[in-house]
Amino acid sequence: MKFVTFRRGSQVSAGLVIDGDRVVDLGEVPGLKAKTALDVVLAGEAGVAAAREAGKRANAGNTVALSAVKLMAPIPHPKKNVFCVGRNYVEHVAEGYRARGTEMKLPEFPQFFSKPQTAIIGPDDEVPYDTQVTQKLDYEVELGVIIGKRGKNIPKDRALSHVFGYTIINDVTARDLQRRHEQWFKGKGIDGSCPMGPWIVHASAIKDPQALDIKLRVNGGERQSSNTRHMIFDLKTIIESLSLGMTLEPGDVIATGTPSGVGFAMTPPGLLKGGDVIEAEVEGIGILRNTVREVPHKVEG
Repeated sequence: MKFVTFRRGSQVSAGLVIDGDRVVDLGEVPGLKAKTALDVVLAGEAGVAAAREAGKRANAGNTVALSAVKLMAPIPHPKKNVFCVGRNYVEHVAEGYRARGTEMKLPEFPQFFSKPQTAIIGPDDEVPYDTQVTQKLDYEVELGVIIGKRGKNIPKDRALSHVFGYTIINDVTARDLQRRHEQWFKGKGIDGSCPMGPWIVHASAIKDPQALDIKLRVNGGERQSSNTRHMIFDLKTIIESLSLGMTLEPGDVIATGTPSGVGFAMTPPGLLKGGDVIEAEVEGIGILRNTVREVPHKVEG
């Protein structure tokens, strides 16, 4: 099951993708009336069941072509910041140390930071590039986890039962801001730096989230290629650690780290520029495509 948030004209609604190219409007399902995919997550098992039944009853007369709607981030406005895991693939850790000319040390525990809600954009949206804010814009493909069940101090053996589904996140990063402020939040939190989508694939459709190929291309050229089995901290460990003393709630989003191949670590560096097309891909989920667009620097508000 693939859950989307889409816009058709001035109307925004949640949808269920069926047959690969049709969308069932879940905003019109009695008892669900979902405006975004977050509403389906919050409705729990009953919401999934209602969506499944709507999909079974769907026909050409009560669906819309996927090509006729504008997909948004599946959770455009989560209730919290997006939780993120830094340095979670061995080769990515190694390339970072090499690029800085320092000795490698693997993290002993998951390293968490967050991206604000204002960073979130959807599939095919443009990543804004203000060269007065940053001149070192980079990409990072990541598997995104959507929490579906509330929990605190969640043990590993129950961790995946708290997952609603999976999506793709591109952890766009301003490397110069990241270095300047000596932490991750600022450099990874600028507007438009969290492309998400194109949908949420329900957990029941992903047999093993630790065995998914994960890739990223810039202008068709492959930059990143790995598999989620190479995570230093697997999803169970991430959820256990993040929930220690802190309640996770339905609709919370976790970005689980990126593999090697990021632009700043290439020789020469392969950082993003205006017009670049980024395709982040995760097996079993799909492709999240965005284009970088240079924007003027202006004061707002």
